[in-house]
Amino acid sequence: MKAIEDRLKELRDILEQHNYNYYILDSPTISDGEYDVIFRELYTLETKHPELIISESPTQRVGTEPLIEFGSIEHQIPMLSLSNAMNPKELIAFDERMKKELNLKKNILYIAEPKLDGLGIELIYEQGIFIKGSTRGDGFTGEDITQNLKTIRSLPLKLIGESAPPLLEVRAEVFIKKHDFVKLNKSRESEKKPVFANPRNAAAGSMRQLDPRITIKRPLSFYCYGVGKVEGINLETHHECLLALKRMGLPINPLIKTVNGAEGIKAYYHELEKLRNELSYEIDGTVFKVNDYQLQNKLGTRSRSPRWAIAGKFKAQQATTIIHDIVVQVGRTGALTPVARLEPVHVAGVTITNATLHNQDEIDRKDIRIGDTILIERAGDVIPKIVQVILEKRPKESAPYRIDTHCPVCNQQSFKPDNEAVARCINISCPAQVKGRIQHFVSKPAMNIDGLGKRIIDRLVETGLLKTVDDIFTLEKQSLSELDGLGKKSAKKLIRSIVKSKKTVFSRFVYALGIRNVGEHTAQVLEKHYNGRLKGFKNAKPEELENIDEIGPIVAQSVAQFWQNKNNREIVNNCIERGIFLKQVTKHINQPFSGKIFVFTGSLKNFTRQGIKERVEYLGGKTAVFVSKKTSYLVAGPGAGSKLKKAKDLSVSIISEDEFLDIAH
Repeated sequence: MKAIEDRLKELRDILEQHNYNYYILDSPTISDGEYDVIFRELYTLETKHPELIISESPTQRVGTEPLIEFGSIEHQIPMLSLSNAMNPKELIAFDERMKKELNLKKNILYIAEPKLDGLGIELIYEQGIFIKGSTRGDGFTGEDITQNLKTIRSLPLKLIGESAPPLLEVRAEVFIKKHDFVKLNKSRESEKKPVFANPRNAAAGSMRQLDPRITIKRPLSFYCYGVGKVEGINLETHHECLLALKRMGLPINPLIKTVNGAEGIKAYYHELEKLRNELSYEIDGTVFKVNDYQLQNKLGTRSRSPRWAIAGKFKAQQATTIIHDIVVQVGRTGALTPVARLEPVHVAGVTITNATLHNQDEIDRKDIRIGDTILIERAGDVIPKIVQVILEKRPKESAPYRIDTHCPVCNQQSFKPDNEAVARCINISCPAQVKGRIQHFVSKPAMNIDGLGKRIIDRLVETGLLKTVDDIFTLEKQSLSELDGLGKKSAKKLIRSIVKSKKTVFSRFVYALGIRNVGEHTAQVLEKHYNGRLKGFKNAKPEELENIDEIGPIVAQSVAQFWQNKNNREIVNNCIERGIFLKQVTKHINQPFSGKIFVFTGSLKNFTRQGIKERVEYLGGKTAVFVSKKTSYLVAGPGAGSKLKKAKDLSVSIISEDEFLDIAH
């Protein structure tokens, strides 16, 4: 057995060294064929001796089963966003501000790097072993995407070197290279699957796949740009930090460099702007960080961004194209939005075929007509925007464009309030509005009904099975399975998703109702005020609503008008009657679990995982996926695994489910 253990270690070391040479040093020492032979030998040996498999083995990059849902991971140090400078002048002002705040006359050294257009992530290593990873999320809590991160070949599951720190939280960006993105979309086209809009969407979508067997097929790359919490090593500068990460086998962008003062910032910004289109990946600007950690600490942070760093955004890339047509789309609130259909044009890594014209006033202001040649850009490198019409190329027979006074879907007379720029279809039964309201109702931030996409909603509305959102809760497996392209298996899965959605919270349900001017945050404000109960909210008067912090007269009026509508009240009542249950989010008066962190392992007889998580949070505590020094209790049921051993090693309190019930009152 000792000989087998030694051979396994040797094979893993060879593969890890090759990955380091290939991805970090860009200097492979063995061919892909030789790598495959070594990998197969390792896989075969581990298959014969599963008791010798370790989590950081190169064979353990992908699991066998898809996840049901992502867990969450709290960042020990928040992953803050960056303030933006929209031009070099604002970057110079940033440098002047840094010198003034630090009372320095000499130049400040900055770390300059490309601003990648990808997905922000955090990787957590303990004793050099990759333990878990998450998305940036809201900066404070992200989604647990550990299994998907393991599929990235350039991500070391074990750090290089003998002196790995006890804890290392690495900040990085996941992205897809331009040529890989083109190949990925060609492959999807050949498989009759929808293509991705841009490399960023493809990277983010791949990381949020519940099935890592899909993610492993995606050509994902990543670069590290910093750290969160670190234990066991002393780092004095950001430059020193990046060098340490590279020595440990983590990929660092080769274009990162140290620059000196305002002149260095300007030179790097212009250098990257020229290089931008030649790079193998998308960037949308530069980032500058004060290099010295002592100076960073003196400068501190704002609520959402560090004072010692800034993103220098590039000017939006532009191109010319032709407007072939203008069509009017109908939104879920009846808003009539004109959209220009364009000759396809490539701008900033994306093919653009449509651009919103917003409203008639915007069309008149820019004098936009069908047949016009226009200059277009991606505002913030995201949203297509018509900058101007090139009048010298306008066809002689062109005519000013007017939005029709009737809805293009139901032909109902439209109405434009005097104080608004947008005309609206006032027929609440308009099929386009019905479809839009249902799509909003089932969306992820709302009721989160997985499997009820646009195509299925269209069919359900067209066949009369869905007329209003409450009809969703009357759908049956038989009628669903008879829809074109759905089938019994998908119908069963959809019904399960609908049933699961019924247990929700006030803020999600209120947001799902699509009340004008009530977004996710406003719904959360209302939830807090009404303690997660609908009764008081349904009868609220505008003046009462205006007394709530962050609620102004426009929102108050929108809410009051919504409840004055008999149809809306009926829909809400139907939803409640058909099983929607709003979980109470009010805190327990006593908080016995305040400051406590619970981890659960093995099977539970009295709770589901979600149920026990909610109970802990209700009593003021937190739950975690992994056992660590910070864990207060490990609740161990039958079939407890490696978490039990780790809890014993760390002297964490171990209790049974019955003991948990005794204290969870």
